[in-house]
Amino acid sequence: MDQQQRLDYLVERFKEDSGRYKDMRTPADTEGKKRLLRSLMNIRMPGSMPPEVLKVQDNYLKERSRENGVAELAKIPTVAALGSSRAFSDVISIWQGDITRLAADAIVNAANSQMLGCFVPMHGCIDNCIHTFAGVQLRAECKRQMDELRAKYGPDYEQPTAVPMLTGAYNLPAKHIIHIVGPVVTGDLTEDLENDLADCYRNTLDMCLKNKLKSVAFCCISTGVFSFPNGRAAQIAVKTVTDWLSAHPDAMERVIFNVFSDKDRKYYEQGLL
Repeated sequence: MDQQQRLDYLVERFKEDSGRYKDMRTPADTEGKKRLLRSLMNIRMPGSMPPEVLKVQDNYLKERSRENGVAELAKIPTVAALGSSRAFSDVISIWQGDITRLAADAIVNAANSQMLGCFVPMHGCIDNCIHTFAGVQLRAECKRQMDELRAKYGPDYEQPTAVPMLTGAYNLPAKHIIHIVGPVVTGDLTEDLENDLADCYRNTLDMCLKNKLKSVAFCCISTGVFSFPNGRAAQIAVKTVTDWLSAHPDAMERVIFNVFSDKDRKYYEQGLL
Protein backbone atom coordinates (compact mmCIF):
# COMPACT_ATOMS: atom_id res chain seq x y z
CA MET A 1 0.00 0.00 0.00
CA ASP A 2 1.51 3.32 -1.04
CA GLN A 3 0.95 6.64 0.72
CA GLN A 4 -2.00 7.67 -1.45
CA GLN A 5 -3.68 4.33 -0.85
CA ARG A 6 -3.10 4.67 2.89
CA LEU A 7 -4.69 8.12 2.83
CA ASP A 8 -7.72 6.90 0.90
CA TYR A 9 -8.13 3.93 3.24
CA LEU A 10 -7.81 6.01 6.42
CA VAL A 11 -10.27 8.66 5.28
CA GLU A 12 -12.95 6.01 4.74
CA ARG A 13 -12.16 4.15 7.97
CA PHE A 14 -12.22 7.32 10.07
CA LYS A 15 -15.46 8.41 8.41
CA GLU A 16 -17.02 5.08 9.36
CA ASP A 17 -15.60 5.35 12.87
CA SER A 18 -17.12 8.81 13.34
CA GLY A 19 -20.67 7.61 12.69
CA ARG A 20 -21.90 11.15 12.20
CA TYR A 21 -19.74 11.79 9.15
CA LYS A 22 -19.78 8.34 7.56
CA ASP A 23 -21.74 9.61 4.55
CA MET A 24 -19.70 12.79 4.06
CA ARG A 25 -18.45 13.29 0.52
CA THR A 26 -14.71 12.66 0.28
CA PRO A 27 -12.78 15.38 -1.57
CA ALA A 28 -11.22 14.33 -4.85
CA ASP A 29 -7.90 16.09 -4.28
CA THR A 30 -5.10 14.87 -2.03
CA GLU A 31 -4.89 18.02 0.07
CA GLY A 32 -8.62 17.92 0.69
CA LYS A 33 -8.34 14.31 1.82
CA LYS A 34 -5.48 15.20 4.17
CA ARG A 35 -7.53 17.99 5.73
CA LEU A 36 -10.54 15.71 6.13
CA LEU A 37 -8.47 12.96 7.75
CA ARG A 38 -6.84 15.39 10.16
CA SER A 39 -10.23 16.87 11.05
CA LEU A 40 -11.69 13.44 11.74
CA MET A 41 -8.70 12.59 13.92
CA ASN A 42 -9.05 15.92 15.76
CA ILE A 43 -12.69 15.40 16.71
CA ARG A 44 -12.39 11.71 17.56
CA MET A 45 -13.01 10.87 21.19
CA PRO A 46 -10.41 8.61 22.83
CA GLY A 47 -11.09 4.94 22.34
CA SER A 48 -9.98 1.75 20.67
CA MET A 49 -9.42 1.40 16.95
CA PRO A 50 -9.07 -1.88 14.98
CA PRO A 51 -5.41 -2.98 14.88
CA GLU A 52 -5.39 -3.11 11.08
CA VAL A 53 -6.48 0.53 10.91
CA LEU A 54 -3.87 1.58 13.47
CA LYS A 55 -1.17 -0.19 11.46
CA VAL A 56 -2.07 1.75 8.33
CA GLN A 57 -2.32 4.98 10.33
CA ASP A 58 1.12 4.40 11.84
CA ASN A 59 2.69 3.71 8.45
CA TYR A 60 0.98 6.77 6.99
CA LEU A 61 2.12 9.09 9.79
CA LYS A 62 5.68 7.76 9.79
CA GLU A 63 5.88 8.41 6.06
CA ARG A 64 4.44 11.91 6.60
CA SER A 65 7.21 12.44 9.16
CA ARG A 66 9.86 11.38 6.66
CA GLU A 67 8.33 13.66 4.04
CA ASN A 68 8.37 16.62 6.42
CA GLY A 69 11.97 15.90 7.38
CA VAL A 70 13.20 14.74 10.78
CA ALA A 71 15.25 17.35 12.64
CA GLU A 72 18.16 15.50 14.27
CA LEU A 73 19.76 17.18 17.27
CA ALA A 74 23.25 16.68 15.88
CA LYS A 75 22.37 19.06 13.05
CA ILE A 76 20.96 21.77 15.34
CA PRO A 77 23.68 24.17 16.56
CA THR A 78 23.97 25.16 20.18
CA VAL A 79 24.02 28.84 21.00
CA ALA A 80 27.73 28.39 21.77
CA ALA A 81 28.26 27.50 18.12
CA LEU A 82 26.49 30.75 17.25
CA GLY A 83 28.93 32.76 19.36
CA SER A 84 27.31 32.80 22.80
CA SER A 85 29.52 32.60 25.87
CA ARG A 86 26.67 32.48 28.37
CA ALA A 87 26.40 29.69 30.93
CA PHE A 88 25.43 26.34 29.41
CA SER A 89 25.58 27.74 25.88
CA ASP A 90 27.00 24.37 24.80
CA VAL A 91 23.79 22.67 25.98
CA ILE A 92 21.12 25.15 24.87
CA SER A 93 19.78 25.62 21.33
CA ILE A 94 17.21 27.84 19.66
CA TRP A 95 15.38 26.11 16.83
CA GLN A 96 12.67 27.63 14.67
CA GLY A 97 10.26 25.18 13.12
CA ASP A 98 7.64 22.50 13.65
CA ILE A 99 8.23 20.77 16.99
CA THR A 100 6.71 17.53 15.65
CA ARG A 101 9.85 17.14 13.48
CA LEU A 102 12.30 17.07 16.40
CA ALA A 103 14.02 13.80 17.29
CA ALA A 104 14.52 14.63 20.97
CA ASP A 105 14.06 12.40 23.99
CA ALA A 106 11.04 14.56 24.80
CA ILE A 107 9.09 17.41 23.29
CA VAL A 108 6.85 19.62 25.42
CA ASN A 109 3.19 20.04 24.60
CA ALA A 110 1.25 23.08 25.80
CA ALA A 111 -1.81 21.16 26.97
CA ASN A 112 -5.16 22.12 28.46
CA SER A 113 -6.39 20.93 31.83
CA GLN A 114 -8.45 18.09 30.31
CA MET A 115 -5.21 16.65 28.87
CA LEU A 116 -6.96 15.15 25.84
CA GLY A 117 -5.65 17.41 23.11
CA CYS A 118 -7.41 19.96 20.94
CA PHE A 119 -10.74 18.89 19.45
CA VAL A 120 -11.06 21.83 17.03
CA PRO A 121 -10.66 20.53 13.46
CA MET A 122 -7.46 21.74 11.81
CA HIS A 123 -6.69 24.16 14.63
CA GLY A 124 -3.17 25.58 14.46
CA CYS A 125 -2.25 25.14 18.12
CA ILE A 126 0.67 22.94 19.12
CA ASP A 127 -1.65 20.61 21.06
CA ASN A 128 -3.60 19.88 17.88
CA CYS A 129 -0.47 19.34 15.79
CA ILE A 130 1.16 16.99 18.27
CA HIS A 131 -1.95 14.85 18.70
CA THR A 132 -2.55 14.74 14.93
CA PHE A 133 0.90 13.52 13.97
CA ALA A 134 1.42 11.26 16.97
CA GLY A 135 -1.78 9.37 16.09
CA VAL A 136 -4.97 8.50 17.92
CA GLN A 137 -3.11 6.31 20.43
CA LEU A 138 -1.85 9.46 22.15
CA ARG A 139 -5.33 10.70 23.09
CA ALA A 140 -6.19 7.21 24.31
CA GLU A 141 -3.11 7.13 26.56
CA CYS A 142 -3.86 10.59 27.93
CA LYS A 143 -7.37 9.44 28.80
CA ARG A 144 -6.05 6.34 30.57
CA GLN A 145 -3.79 8.47 32.73
CA MET A 146 -6.56 10.97 33.46
CA ASP A 147 -8.94 8.13 34.36
CA GLU A 148 -6.39 6.88 36.88
CA LEU A 149 -6.03 10.36 38.35
CA ARG A 150 -9.81 10.82 38.57
CA ALA A 151 -10.12 7.48 40.32
CA LYS A 152 -7.65 8.80 42.88
CA TYR A 153 -8.75 12.44 43.20
CA GLY A 154 -12.40 12.42 42.12
CA PRO A 155 -14.42 12.62 38.90
CA ASP A 156 -13.97 16.40 38.51
CA TYR A 157 -10.18 16.25 38.54
CA GLU A 158 -8.38 18.42 35.99
CA GLN A 159 -4.63 18.60 35.56
CA PRO A 160 -3.25 21.52 37.60
CA THR A 161 -1.05 24.21 36.16
CA ALA A 162 2.63 23.25 35.94
CA VAL A 163 2.12 19.55 36.73
CA PRO A 164 3.65 17.55 33.84
CA MET A 165 2.37 14.32 32.36
CA LEU A 166 4.68 11.96 30.45
CA THR A 167 3.42 9.87 27.52
CA GLY A 168 4.82 8.05 24.55
CA ALA A 169 5.26 9.95 21.29
CA TYR A 170 3.98 7.15 19.03
CA ASN A 171 4.53 8.21 15.42
CA LEU A 172 6.58 11.33 16.12
CA PRO A 173 10.40 11.29 15.84
CA ALA A 174 10.63 12.16 19.55
CA LYS A 175 10.63 9.37 22.12
CA HIS A 176 8.26 10.99 24.61
CA ILE A 177 5.90 13.91 25.05
CA ILE A 178 5.68 15.92 28.24
CA HIS A 179 2.26 17.58 28.46
CA ILE A 180 1.97 20.60 30.73
CA VAL A 181 -0.72 23.16 31.46
CA GLY A 182 0.67 26.67 31.49
CA PRO A 183 -0.80 29.68 33.30
CA VAL A 184 -3.57 31.61 31.54
CA VAL A 185 -3.31 35.39 31.60
CA THR A 186 -6.75 37.03 31.65
CA GLY A 187 -5.80 40.44 33.00
CA ASP A 188 -2.62 41.94 34.37
CA LEU A 189 0.50 39.82 34.48
CA THR A 190 1.13 38.96 38.15
CA GLU A 191 4.05 37.52 40.07
CA ASP A 192 2.02 34.36 40.73
CA LEU A 193 1.53 33.82 36.99
CA GLU A 194 5.24 34.34 36.39
CA ASN A 195 6.06 31.82 39.12
CA ASP A 196 3.61 29.35 37.59
CA LEU A 197 5.33 29.66 34.23
CA ALA A 198 8.75 29.15 35.82
CA ASP A 199 7.37 26.02 37.52
CA CYS A 200 6.34 24.66 34.12
CA TYR A 201 9.97 24.70 32.95
CA ARG A 202 11.40 23.57 36.27
CA ASN A 203 8.97 20.67 36.74
CA THR A 204 9.43 19.51 33.16
CA LEU A 205 13.18 19.34 33.65
CA ASP A 206 12.65 17.50 36.94
CA MET A 207 10.57 14.96 35.03
CA CYS A 208 13.36 14.57 32.47
CA LEU A 209 15.84 13.96 35.27
CA LYS A 210 13.58 11.42 36.96
CA ASN A 211 13.06 9.50 33.71
CA LYS A 212 16.67 9.76 32.47
CA LEU A 213 15.70 11.85 29.44
CA LYS A 214 18.77 13.71 28.21
CA SER A 215 17.26 16.06 25.62
CA VAL A 216 14.07 18.11 25.65
CA ALA A 217 12.49 20.66 23.34
CA PHE A 218 10.34 23.34 24.96
CA CYS A 219 7.60 25.11 23.07
CA CYS A 220 6.74 28.70 24.05
CA ILE A 221 4.50 27.68 26.94
CA SER A 222 1.47 29.90 27.69
CA THR A 223 2.03 32.33 24.84
CA GLY A 224 -0.53 32.51 22.04
CA VAL A 225 -4.09 31.80 23.18
CA PHE A 226 -2.99 31.65 26.85
CA SER A 227 -1.96 35.32 26.45
CA PHE A 228 1.32 35.31 28.38
CA PRO A 229 3.45 38.16 26.95
CA ASN A 230 5.98 36.58 24.61
CA GLY A 231 8.99 38.61 25.61
CA ARG A 232 8.52 38.10 29.35
CA ALA A 233 7.79 34.40 28.79
CA ALA A 234 11.13 34.02 27.00
CA GLN A 235 12.98 35.77 29.83
CA ILE A 236 11.42 33.46 32.41
CA ALA A 237 12.13 30.38 30.30
CA VAL A 238 15.80 31.22 29.79
CA LYS A 239 16.43 32.14 33.43
CA THR A 240 14.58 29.13 34.84
CA VAL A 241 16.31 26.65 32.55
CA THR A 242 19.73 28.18 33.15
CA ASP A 243 19.22 28.15 36.93
CA TRP A 244 18.06 24.52 36.79
CA LEU A 245 21.09 23.51 34.73
CA SER A 246 23.34 25.24 37.27
CA ALA A 247 21.82 23.03 39.97
CA HIS A 248 22.04 19.91 37.76
CA PRO A 249 25.07 20.56 35.55
CA ASP A 250 25.38 17.07 34.05
CA ALA A 251 21.70 16.20 33.77
CA MET A 252 20.92 17.31 30.21
CA GLU A 253 22.78 16.95 26.96
CA ARG A 254 20.53 19.36 25.07
CA VAL A 255 17.74 21.79 25.91
CA ILE A 256 16.04 23.30 22.88
CA PHE A 257 13.88 26.38 22.87
CA ASN A 258 11.57 25.69 19.96
CA VAL A 259 10.05 28.80 18.42
CA PHE A 260 7.70 29.16 15.49
CA SER A 261 7.61 32.91 14.84
CA ASP A 262 10.40 35.35 14.02
CA LYS A 263 9.23 37.44 16.99
CA ASP A 264 9.81 34.63 19.47
CA ARG A 265 13.14 33.74 17.91
CA LYS A 266 14.30 37.32 18.44
CA TYR A 267 13.27 37.23 22.10
CA TYR A 268 15.30 34.07 22.76
CA GLU A 269 18.27 35.37 20.83
CA GLN A 270 18.21 38.50 22.98
CA GLY A 271 18.37 36.30 26.08
CA LEU A 272 20.97 33.83 24.89
CA LEU A 273 23.25 35.42 22.27
